[in-house]
Amino acid sequence: RYSILPALSLDGVLHLDVQECAYTAATFNEFINNLLDNMNPFLQKNSVIVMDNASIHKSVNLEEMIQQRYVIT
Repeated sequence: RYSILPALSLDGVLHLDVQECAYTAATFNEFINNLLDNMNPFLQKNSVIVMDNASIHKSVNLEEMIQQRYVIT
C-alpha cells in the first residue's frame, strides 16, 4: 500500500512524495516544508496553498511554519 502526495500548479507538478505508509502530521509537515523550498523561487504575492479538512492539515506547527515563510493562511 502506497500513499502519494502531489502538489500541483497550473504549470504541472511542483513537488511529489510517495511512501509505503499513511501520512502523519509530521510527514505532511515535512512535505510542506520541502514544497515551500520548491516554491520559494516562484512564490508570488497571490500564491495559494489549498488543503482540505484532514486532521494532518490542522497541525499548529504547520500553520507556524507556513506563516514564517511569509505565506498567509
